[in-house]
Amino acid sequence: MKEDTPAAPDDEADLRACLAWAGARLRDGGVDDPRREARLLMAHVLGTDLAGLLARTRIDDAGRTSFLSAVRRRAAREPMAHITGRAGFWSLELETSPATLIPRADSETLIEALLEHRPDRARVRNVLDLGTGTGCLLLSALSEYRAAWGVGVDIAPDAARLAARNARHAGLDDRCAMLAGDWASSIRGTFDVVFSNPPYIPRRDLAGLMPDVREYEPARALDGGTDGLDAYRKLTETLPLLLAHDGIAVFEIGIGQEHSVPSLARQSGLEIVDIRADLGGIPRAVLMRHRPDRRIGARASEKSFGRPDIRA
Repeated sequence: MKEDTPAAPDDEADLRACLAWAGARLRDGGVDDPRREARLLMAHVLGTDLAGLLARTRIDDAGRTSFLSAVRRRAAREPMAHITGRAGFWSLELETSPATLIPRADSETLIEALLEHRPDRARVRNVLDLGTGTGCLLLSALSEYRAAWGVGVDIAPDAARLAARNARHAGLDDRCAMLAGDWASSIRGTFDVVFSNPPYIPRRDLAGLMPDVREYEPARALDGGTDGLDAYRKLTETLPLLLAHDGIAVFEIGIGQEHSVPSLARQSGLEIVDIRADLGGIPRAVLMRHRPDRRIGARASEKSFGRPDIRA
């Protein structure tokens, strides 16, 4: 700890003193916006929200101990979502764990793009999410398309179980199944929407990631191979067999992949519908569909995937 960081507050401490100590500790740990994160941690420990902190002036010994522990963990760059066990995404509050990537606001771009290109809620009947993680994309889509059902697949059984718990908490478990599997190897049939947020960080770039990500999030969900495109090669090759004749695929991409991923899709006979930037102006979502000259063949061979009876 740096010399100008105040000592940890005493028992039965003043809440403001605790927050001042926490802000300095988080600042020294390199955390962005340390004062706000200190308040978020305090709100978590006290079981309230930021507005609720305004009515509090003291924190008891048990709360102080929990708060100081949480601050030290965050100063060591453990992600906030791992400390609180929760993260917000779209309209949902999701459970998180080290088994999956933490849902990020950038990924909401995929939901926004889908809603724009499929505004008719009755048009989407089934959704597939490959590499589902927390289930954030699938569950957000099901919350918007209320007549649809879906399947989420993740190679990690712990991730599939986490996604299933999130489905139950969201009241959507009767409309989806979360499965452990290798991409779409166990899936047969076609879907109106196919999501994927695969690993896309080039392996050489992993060491340069923020410590919050590099040290605490699963490498298998980050490592995209030598050029970051390993998963996209598999996915775009399989995608024509998974898309309904008028279906749409929405994939998340990394920085600088707005040309390479569409190129792979075109090689598989797909057409690029849109490339959507996130709020930071970075191309984040690629939307694909069957090329018009291939849709007749796709319709002739299409077999819609029936509702599964299995649960993770």
